[in-house]
Amino acid sequence: MKFCVTTPIYYINGEPHIGHAYASIAADILARFRRLDGSEVHFSTGTDEHGIKVARSAETASMDVHKFSDLMSQGFRDLGKLINLSQDDFIRTTEERHILSSQKLWRLMADDIYKGSYSGWYSARDEEYVSEEDVVDGKAPSGAPVEWMEEESYFFRLSAYQDKLLELYEKNPDFIAPVSRRNEVISFVKGGLKDLSISRSKFDWGIPIPNAPGHVMYVWIDALANYITSLGFPENTHRVSEMMANCVHVVGKEILRFHAVYWPAFLMSAGLTLPKRIFAHGWWTSEGQKMSKSIGNVVDPQKTIEKYGLDSVRYFLFREIRFGEDGDFSEKALQQRISYDLANDLGNLVQRVLAFIQKIGGLRVNYDFTDAEMPLFEDSRNLVEKLRILVDKQDLHGALIEIWKLVSASNKFVNDMRPWELAREDDNRLNLVLTALCESLRAIAFGIAPFMPDTARKIFDFMNVEGKSFKEIEANFSDQVFPSPFLLFPRE
Repeated sequence: MKFCVTTPIYYINGEPHIGHAYASIAADILARFRRLDGSEVHFSTGTDEHGIKVARSAETASMDVHKFSDLMSQGFRDLGKLINLSQDDFIRTTEERHILSSQKLWRLMADDIYKGSYSGWYSARDEEYVSEEDVVDGKAPSGAPVEWMEEESYFFRLSAYQDKLLELYEKNPDFIAPVSRRNEVISFVKGGLKDLSISRSKFDWGIPIPNAPGHVMYVWIDALANYITSLGFPENTHRVSEMMANCVHVVGKEILRFHAVYWPAFLMSAGLTLPKRIFAHGWWTSEGQKMSKSIGNVVDPQKTIEKYGLDSVRYFLFREIRFGEDGDFSEKALQQRISYDLANDLGNLVQRVLAFIQKIGGLRVNYDFTDAEMPLFEDSRNLVEKLRILVDKQDLHGALIEIWKLVSASNKFVNDMRPWELAREDDNRLNLVLTALCESLRAIAFGIAPFMPDTARKIFDFMNVEGKSFKEIEANFSDQVFPSPFLLFPRE
């Protein structure tokens, strides 16, 4: 199976924050899960470096725009290392491969492009023109200030794709997720599509348009094209087609329109394969308030991870709210998740089972389960299939709930079976109980591996498990002595 997942490429006019980390970790979870499940995966992320906003930011910083781009892009590459991303490609839109790819895409769209002129309100922060009726007190709907701009421009016949897009949404109801976002896009398209200005001539920080001196591409054509550049466009069109057909674009809801309206229209025009799904995640507030530098409540990923640990933060982001909805980042809530879910539930389970096995001299397997052990064993063997269904829908919150059902069932099983008493009374029954628990721990470790890879690796090492493929869950354990486990989530 082929699988492709992408983050949005991040605009470099500001420092990375928790929202960037959130989208990237979500894509990483999807990529890691599919690799464990045997898929050929392509996971890309990167930086969006052209446009008037970047040019102005470089000017404000008194820096050459190329050096400014190098510096800011490195910050996002460093973020990837900080949050343990497993990306296959980090793409920069200033790379030569991307310039050539974008220009090829433009040529393929040429039949739907014409030259004209544009005058209207422009939001540099959003990199888009804003209609007169949407401007309120000199600001775009996003709150960004607008300025009047007049320039010669090339246009894309977006209006010609209105019916085609509506047909796409109808025939592929899962193309946009979650459903609430899909409904928003359909409503927008039904409201009528106007042709789109797709070149800029007032500045030169962008990709030059073929055979059009003085014009650079609208930054959103350039940015969206990164997905196919990363897959090898235009040289390897077969791979681009294969991967795009199985590709999930993870984006923030504020850029959904560009991905769910403009991008499929561009691809249709160019005769290229559309992605499988556009998934729009929600926004995070901080302690109940919108994140703002002026308020001073922007969540710094590095400081948060240094304080609480990477895997704890990765777990919290996808356990606290359903992926696709808005959520609030609260340190108190994070601390509670670490204390109750991770230390008490998961960490305590691993410690009490594996330390006990080590204490009695090792695991002596017995798979002749009775009705008492069989439910836990079956739940363990069935976990991955349940997770496949949820992860395929990007229900990462639901996947963690399913894993923690097994964590809770395992803790209850320990309490009910009381292996420390069986060690004195019934050696055969003890082996059945401990075998079932080891099956459960292995399944749990595989379940959390995409979310908390370092924690999963520790559990795998405690149990002498390779941890490289879900197929390992199908194999029975053999008699062995496990290494002594240590606390996964030490309490302060």
